[in-house]
Amino acid sequence: MDMAIVVIVGIVCLAVGVGVAYAILAGGSDSKVKAANQQLEDARGEAERIVAEGRKQAETSQKEAVLEAKEQILQLKATSEAEEKKRKAEIQGMENRVMQREESLDRRNDALDRREHQLSSLQGQLDRRKNDLDEMVQKQSSELERIAALTKDEAHDELIARVRAESVREEAQILRESEQSVRAKADKTAREIISTAIQRCAADQAGEITVTSVHIPSDDLKGRIIGREGRNIRTFEQVSGVSLVIDDTPETVVLSSFDPVRRETARVALENLIADGRIHPARIEEMYKKAETLVNERVREAGEQAAYDCGIHDLHPELVRTLGALRYRTSFGQNVLQHSIQVSELCGIMASELGMDPAQAKRAGLLHDLGKAIDHEVEGPHAVIGADLARRYGERPEIVHAIEAHHADVEPETVLDVLVQAGDAISAARPGARRESAETYIKRLEKLEEISNAHEGVERTYAMQAGRELHVMVEPEKISDSQAVVLAHDIAKQIEDEMEYPGQVRVVVIRESRAVDVAK
Repeated sequence: MDMAIVVIVGIVCLAVGVGVAYAILAGGSDSKVKAANQQLEDARGEAERIVAEGRKQAETSQKEAVLEAKEQILQLKATSEAEEKKRKAEIQGMENRVMQREESLDRRNDALDRREHQLSSLQGQLDRRKNDLDEMVQKQSSELERIAALTKDEAHDELIARVRAESVREEAQILRESEQSVRAKADKTAREIISTAIQRCAADQAGEITVTSVHIPSDDLKGRIIGREGRNIRTFEQVSGVSLVIDDTPETVVLSSFDPVRRETARVALENLIADGRIHPARIEEMYKKAETLVNERVREAGEQAAYDCGIHDLHPELVRTLGALRYRTSFGQNVLQHSIQVSELCGIMASELGMDPAQAKRAGLLHDLGKAIDHEVEGPHAVIGADLARRYGERPEIVHAIEAHHADVEPETVLDVLVQAGDAISAARPGARRESAETYIKRLEKLEEISNAHEGVERTYAMQAGRELHVMVEPEKISDSQAVVLAHDIAKQIEDEMEYPGQVRVVVIRESRAVDVAK
């Protein structure tokens, strides 16, 4: 590249000199021609010099380029040789690692072969030992059968009997431990909630019976009440539907009816007749109608007052009237309306302690015995009757189910169901809250003893503390200590399933063994 530039510059200079020389020759004189010739020669010499220098420089540049190219080639060759050496080293390292892994795998294969051979030897030894042990077991079994005079099946039965006895003991132990664990956790909380509810709810107990006594000023009125040929008493019984009993009891007549509202209406009508003094069929009918109106008004007011006391203000009017009729209904001597109000308060308190809605619990508690107001008119358990009545007048399904389940006519499904059951049991279990007839009481105690005596190993049974505690005497030869625990649990469970009773029944199983001798 540089050589070409120098040549071009020389040619240019030569052309310029030639041009100048021709110009001088064209213009003129000999001196000028000589001078031009001299300049032409000088230009030619300068051009040749320049060309010679250009060639030298070009040759020098060419040599330098060749040297530079050779240096680059040498550098590239050194770099490639270094990379090739490095790659060969890496390949050699990889080959070494592969060879090491192959050697390691070979050693592992050899070790596995040796272990497999050892295991095969051990398996053979185990098979021989197993055969030896089977032969020894067979010999020992034969020897044991010969010594014990028992066959294999008899020994098996004896072993099963021992295992069964052992399992009974373990079952009793597990049962005892689980009961203690559950009671330790649940009883504390339940007792706190129930005790709080009882402390905060104090209610009077009122006892009534199915007959009503009416005081009269003198026994002379008995004849007037009976009337000529008994027309007055017949009219009274026909109008009221209540039996009027007049006996030798001084200054007293008795009204008897299964319907408490009808009996109350008859009592009011009879007292008004006695106060008025005019007793004849027409007056009896008039007084009974007035008494009926008055009692119906009292029933409605009693229902409204009960709902107001419990903080419930949206009951259907028919439910209010039915609720008020419970004022004249008794159960085991306990006034049912007062009992319902008390259950409502207990349910509300327990619901508040559990973080539930107290209004809903109080509503279910107030209506739980609604069926007792009409159970003499409709067939079926009063819980089912009350649930049907509540459902008919638009009560919510959870309230209806709580009413229906409070005596386990259906299975409890919610906490509300259990709260109503608990409130009903607490109210009924208060001292003096309920009482039952002697006949029913005796039948209940006999049923308790009958359930207990039906179990194997029971020698005799005593119902104690008015049926609240059951003492079960067992035969010590047939019932062990562990079996006694299971027996107590079974009897208690059967009583829960088959009987209805106020409060709770404590089952005590007593196992006593005595050794007696006489010193002579």
